[in-house]
Amino acid sequence: MTVPVQARPAPRVWRADAAPPDLDAPLAARILIVDDDERNAFAAVEALKELGHELVVARSGEEALKRVLAEEFALILLDLHMPGMDGYETAALLRSRKRNQHTPIVFLTAIFRDEAHIFQAYSAGAVDVVFKPIDPFILKAKVQVFVDLYLKTKEVERQSAYQQWLLDEHARVKADKDRTERALRRTEATQQAILRSLPIVFHSRSIEPPFAPLFVSDSVHAITGFPAERFTTEPEFATSRIHPDDVALVAERISGAARTGHYAVEFRWLCADGQYRVLQDQGVMAPSTDGEAREIFGVFLDATDRRSLEEQLAQARKMEAVGQLTGGVAHDFNNLLTVVLGNIDMLATRKEEEERRMRRIEAVRQAAERGRDLTGQLLAFSRRQHLTPITLDVNRLIRDFAPLMRQAVGEAVTIDLELGEDGLNTHVDATQLETALLNLAVNARDAMPEGGRLLIATRRESGPHKLGYVAIEVRDDGVGMTEDVRARVFEPFFTTKDVGKGSGLGLSQVYGFVSQSDGQVRLESAPGEGTAFHLLLPASEGRAEAPRRDAPAAKVIGGTEKILLVEDDATVLALTLDVLTGLGYRVTTATNASEALQVLHADPEIDLLFTDVVMPGGVSGLSLARTARELRPSLRVLLTSGFVGEDRAIDGREFPLLDKPYEAAVLATTLRKLLDRPERRPRKRATAAAE
Repeated sequence: MTVPVQARPAPRVWRADAAPPDLDAPLAARILIVDDDERNAFAAVEALKELGHELVVARSGEEALKRVLAEEFALILLDLHMPGMDGYETAALLRSRKRNQHTPIVFLTAIFRDEAHIFQAYSAGAVDVVFKPIDPFILKAKVQVFVDLYLKTKEVERQSAYQQWLLDEHARVKADKDRTERALRRTEATQQAILRSLPIVFHSRSIEPPFAPLFVSDSVHAITGFPAERFTTEPEFATSRIHPDDVALVAERISGAARTGHYAVEFRWLCADGQYRVLQDQGVMAPSTDGEAREIFGVFLDATDRRSLEEQLAQARKMEAVGQLTGGVAHDFNNLLTVVLGNIDMLATRKEEEERRMRRIEAVRQAAERGRDLTGQLLAFSRRQHLTPITLDVNRLIRDFAPLMRQAVGEAVTIDLELGEDGLNTHVDATQLETALLNLAVNARDAMPEGGRLLIATRRESGPHKLGYVAIEVRDDGVGMTEDVRARVFEPFFTTKDVGKGSGLGLSQVYGFVSQSDGQVRLESAPGEGTAFHLLLPASEGRAEAPRRDAPAAKVIGGTEKILLVEDDATVLALTLDVLTGLGYRVTTATNASEALQVLHADPEIDLLFTDVVMPGGVSGLSLARTARELRPSLRVLLTSGFVGEDRAIDGREFPLLDKPYEAAVLATTLRKLLDRPERRPRKRATAAAE
């Protein structure tokens, strides 16, 4: 067997007339909508046309395949249920073509909502599933994400082509340097103009270790702080300042250029200011006049900011994953707490129980309520808590809440208020804002064991929102935080306090509440220099309301109306049934949406639907409520949930929502408010949701 000898790479030929990519040419995106129903296709087009992208409609899977043979699409919206070739078969054929393997496919369906079909959709190559009837806002948001990714990818490809053109152009200039002195002067003038205008450094280097630079453009000073002469006059200078952990990688990549004809590498380099910056270096092997490679031409640029953004993205994804976990735990935990608190309420109403047993019951209640508070903090961190935002005056809230904070921090800590201009209004949940301020105040107190000063200040700051931000600064002069603590301070359950002194959820509640309110949290801290938290909340031009305070518990009043109770958890169902019948109500139960709809069809005497939001079977309590309201427009509806997940539609405007765990008195009061109000007039769901 003869082993072929690897041929030397042929000298690269540069075309003098090669034009660079046009960086100013607008990038366009084309979206393919595949739906056999003309009305659905028209609805999708109407929802997306304001995005300004080209929309192409195909009436069948066959027509869609013909389209993708001739055109490139940023995104394909594909109906699952079509005659002939359905969405699954169409997606499979699209994915079989190499050109379309990475084209995002979003399935549209009004029928296949169960988990099996959704799993099959993702297995067929879908990146997302949108249910019909299509919500224009959701569809536009999802489509814009994929189109933005497509356009950014195209822009990166164009920029890469432009950089390659620059490399080729520079190499061509260097290869032609021996032709004539006149041509050399002309091309050198062009080269210098390019070097001065671009935020990148051109260089040439030896192909032998330590790969000493032979030429470095003057733009290197702006990135590294060193003049170009240091690199060309001191052969070891450039290599000596590479981070020790990156030296071997750089040597391996550059030496590999002799085999492959090119290289690319990222490494950390110690700049004149004493800081390491990430440099992205790439180059090509240039031939000499006799065809033997003698020199490497390349460019490098500062990639520090890009690397930082990538790390921030990774951190954001990690925090989102933790949020998913805590949200799911909270769902099950709240079901258990509902059972505990409900049974305690039932036992506490029996007068024959001994005083000692009543004390035990009260102790269990306190423990359960503590568990409920911890669950609320978990949901706050994961940004899945049920908020009740109002437009409030931040200065007024802080003034009214300051006495409680002073009581919480004790006499050793002095609280000073430096409140800014009047009219600092924001639209947030007042209770959650007070909780966030209290958590920050308690943390500040613990950071000042010998006492100190706690400053709370407000001001207006500019931001991406139309009116900017309302900034709340909470600053202490305590012990401060190290860099490691600052990096982890918002993680749930992370605490530097002794065991039993803190749950590690206080600052995660602050982070989650502010993020869910479309704001930001900034942190300044250093050991021995105190700590400052800046809560940036979107400013509002609405009229400020007074924060709603919980009224004293009224006498529990029941009724005789008929209630349909829908709950998939057997223990919660049994308890709630016991509570409702104890209040005098007639109750019919169901464990899922299908059973509930059967009851509504069969029993016209149902006065109120009381349903959990998160249920198995592919139909949520929210969808059940909407269907029931269409079937019975005058039907009263009350939702309950310990975890609403990603469904942002549950905000208390379309249907009232009772958070788990709830107490019997709260449930009784809420039911009476709904049942005693005037009968609801029939109206369309869209109108109700918009109120």
